[in-house]
Amino acid sequence: MDDLDQLEAQSIFILREAYRKLKPLAMLWSLGKDSNVMLWLARKAFLGNVPFPVMHVDTGKKFPEMYKFRDEYTKKWNLELLLGDCPPVEDIDPTLPPAARSAARKTAGLAAMIDKYKLAGVIAGIRRDEQATRAKERVFSPRGAGHKWDVRNQPPEFWDQFATPHEPGMHVRVHPLLAWREIDIWRYIEREGIPLVDLYFAKDGKRYRSLGDQDITSPVESNASTVAEVIAELETSRTSERAGRAMDHESEDAFERLRVAGYL
Repeated sequence: MDDLDQLEAQSIFILREAYRKLKPLAMLWSLGKDSNVMLWLARKAFLGNVPFPVMHVDTGKKFPEMYKFRDEYTKKWNLELLLGDCPPVEDIDPTLPPAARSAARKTAGLAAMIDKYKLAGVIAGIRRDEQATRAKERVFSPRGAGHKWDVRNQPPEFWDQFATPHEPGMHVRVHPLLAWREIDIWRYIEREGIPLVDLYFAKDGKRYRSLGDQDITSPVESNASTVAEVIAELETSRTSERAGRAMDHESEDAFERLRVAGYL
């Protein structure tokens, strides 16, 4: 087995464990490259049929290309899609910096969906290498009452044994891509032929390296217009993957405050 085979096998194991242990269960689908890889792995894990719903927490501010992609592949992959809205930014904590406050709308939207569907588990496509706060997560990461994350009190995960607490008001975030790197994601996309929103590929010298809301996400300079060219670019790039995310350039604790409160 090569590195991609090992990552794939580990992620499929995690997805099957989540399905076995956590019900009801749903998967977050942000329409970005990581969540598309995660969805592809779920289809592999369950013989082409995803046996739980996928959730899109919609801010109403995604790119048109993302909504088009969502509608097309919901049908192609026969997905059960759950849509949830987000509250207006005026309802969000005003002490957060502007971009983080805008992003925090998803926290409230996700919390509402978890409560509505009484979810025991939520599968999310975060990676440790993506952002320092996410490096503190476990594969099975419990969230307490009110969807709070206690970063200092997480269960050990020796020998791929994952804790699934069932206290009232709790749920578990499951992270099957936690050990993957950005370049692993792209190499797997190339190997598997996974479809993506075309904003990831360069037009007029720019492309999006990370996709979010239009008002808080910017493209980076790039001439990479194919998957192979993106991989070649990443092999020499020193620029952060989230360089185009406005909230990552705000106060140091803003992202961790969002994560503790239940951010994706």
